[in-house]
Amino acid sequence: METVICATDAGREGELIFRLVYRLAGCKKPVKRLWVSSLEESAVKKGFDNLEPGSSYDSLYHSALCRQEADWLVGINATRLFTVLYGGRLLRAGRVQTPVLAMLAKREEEITGFKKEKYFTVHINCNGMDAITEKTSSMEEAEKIADSCQDGKAVITSVTSEEKTVMPPELYDLTSLQRDANRYLGFTAKQTLEYAQSLYEKKLLTYPRTDSRYLSCGMEETALCILHEVLKLLLTEEKEEPGMDTSRIINSRKVTDHHAIIPTKLFNKGYMDKIPATEQKILYLVAARLACAAGEKYIYRSLKAGISCNGHVFTVSGKTVVHNGWKDFQDICKRFLNSGENDSGRGTEEGNLPDISEGQVFENVQADVSGHYTKPPLHYTEDTLLFAME
Repeated sequence: METVICATDAGREGELIFRLVYRLAGCKKPVKRLWVSSLEESAVKKGFDNLEPGSSYDSLYHSALCRQEADWLVGINATRLFTVLYGGRLLRAGRVQTPVLAMLAKREEEITGFKKEKYFTVHINCNGMDAITEKTSSMEEAEKIADSCQDGKAVITSVTSEEKTVMPPELYDLTSLQRDANRYLGFTAKQTLEYAQSLYEKKLLTYPRTDSRYLSCGMEETALCILHEVLKLLLTEEKEEPGMDTSRIINSRKVTDHHAIIPTKLFNKGYMDKIPATEQKILYLVAARLACAAGEKYIYRSLKAGISCNGHVFTVSGKTVVHNGWKDFQDICKRFLNSGENDSGRGTEEGNLPDISEGQVFENVQADVSGHYTKPPLHYTEDTLLFAME
């Protein structure tokens, strides 16, 4: 054999292991790298047709070597140091677990040391709209404002309307998939990785251990083909396929070891009933994210009004959806997974407001006072911890 073809795991660790074995074997032959992120036959064949020189991946090797040396120099030595200092009890230190432990300890300290404080807000009802004042720590002051406004006249002093756009989300990398699987399904990060790995081995999902959220140039045709199958799954037969744009998910400069996680060309509606329910949900989540990422913009109109009543200032806000865009696919996915994010609270921006205009008057408004307590920071969930780590 004139050339050695490297076909280990296409990542930092795989590159490091190969170079170590290559050197120990005393091999001097030139190296070609087989680089694939999918086990589909077509992807493997394409990889063999486009072998790259091993030198093209020197940076991956040096990156892995740097991480390994950090684990030795910092992790192992620090672990020995603290174990000896604290009486021989094993105390592990490492480049990942130590800062994560510090974040957890800091959050626990913030929670246990938190002292809740009561505050009050005054509400007035203006033809079904719930307008509120700023927070106040004085119950007497809040009651005084409510008494002053009860059965009084309220006038809209300002109306601000703004059209806002939310771009489609990026594709999944492993961390973002683990976060959403924890948020919507209650899966741990470990479970999500196991299910995704199983789908990868069944050739239904691309390589899951990735930190990239884009696809490489040249994958547009593949993405469109898979997207067509995804839309068959998400949409009912009577609905036409909406306009999709794959250009925003293609960016080779933002692809590191592996491209983003997407279904493979083998994915179709018929496979959903042939795999375990847990894997089915992960596959559905990934498929829906591809549709979201290539979907249209979500556009809404934000409305905020200032209201004056007997010299006191109240505000009310809300929004109206102009074009649901990519959120259509997100909503379909949530319904399939029996998951939803509940938005509650008086006077939040989620409510719809009636047609209002500056100078509009409301007679005989009803006022009331509500009391609340400040809340401590929440304990980390796997979702929020992964976000903090990232």
